[in-house]
Amino acid sequence: MTQALDHAAIIAAQNDNPKMRARDLAAKLGISEGELVAAGCGTTAKRIAIDFTRIFPPLERVGEVMALTRNESAVHEKIGVYDKFIGGKHAAMMLGEKIDMRMFAARWAHGFAVETRDGDTVKRSLQFFDAQGDAVHKIHTRESTDIDRWNALVAELASDDQSAGIAVMEAPASAVRSKVDTAELRDRWSRMTDTHQFVGLLKKLDVDRLSAIRAVGDDYAWQIDNSAVEAMLRLSAKERLPIMCFVGNHACIQIHSGPVLDVKLMGPWLNIMDPDFHLHLRTDHITELWAVRKPTDNNGVSGHVTSLEAYDADGELIIQFFGKRIEGQDERPLWREIMESLPRVGGRRAA
Repeated sequence: MTQALDHAAIIAAQNDNPKMRARDLAAKLGISEGELVAAGCGTTAKRIAIDFTRIFPPLERVGEVMALTRNESAVHEKIGVYDKFIGGKHAAMMLGEKIDMRMFAARWAHGFAVETRDGDTVKRSLQFFDAQGDAVHKIHTRESTDIDRWNALVAELASDDQSAGIAVMEAPASAVRSKVDTAELRDRWSRMTDTHQFVGLLKKLDVDRLSAIRAVGDDYAWQIDNSAVEAMLRLSAKERLPIMCFVGNHACIQIHSGPVLDVKLMGPWLNIMDPDFHLHLRTDHITELWAVRKPTDNNGVSGHVTSLEAYDADGELIIQFFGKRIEGQDERPLWREIMESLPRVGGRRAA
């Protein structure tokens, strides 16, 4: 458990740095963002219950909002309505037209309704953090949000405990993985019939994702030059090709499905600034970029699905892209053409 900073000192630092992003100020103070937000309980923040069945179905009634999920290297923002909630004991889903998410409730530890002022503007959000105080998901109001229903939802979710501060825990140590059995990995990989079986394959073999990708062989995975994410996005935008973009952390994964249009590189940040989808990706955090091919069975017809996956220096998945496809159908030929065109490390070509 980390040593908490005095709440008064945190509030003073916020008052002294009104324009600084909460995440950046927390880093400057040497605390988690969750601790920074929790220090405002009773003023700028209200502690709320984390109960998906109480949060997400009523959230649909507030109308348009912005959903934000991030990790250390990528920020994924979708504008839309939280509709089509599907609960689950271990995982829940939003399957709306705009907001598409996978949420793992056991890893959501703290929740707050946050309300701050910037001149005459009131900024409202729901913010959720894990046991380490790291943000796992945020929901921001928009001009068209029904504020009366938003406030009613916040009142319904408000906890009896409105004391300032949270206790944060140290992150558990990463498990040491066993050496990859390449023969068994390739055998199991070749027998996949659906991309969703991949996580189970990794668990069965007790191997992490990147180690499996490195070991499986270049008929299934081949390394791409790190600069190729921008090339892929620009080619997809030029062709108006619908793609899927996944950004997540250990508690929440957020998905965009559809074309991308406005691609901009600003320093190390590769951005998409479309009307209902914003992406901010730190390209300088990409240590390895891989094209990954997984077998599928589409109504008895063998096929495969190709993803573009970026990893950081710790081997953690930053972002993942697919060509958008209809379930039960093979991926679009144009997506495959784009993936085949990307520059490979060492000049190798896929089999």
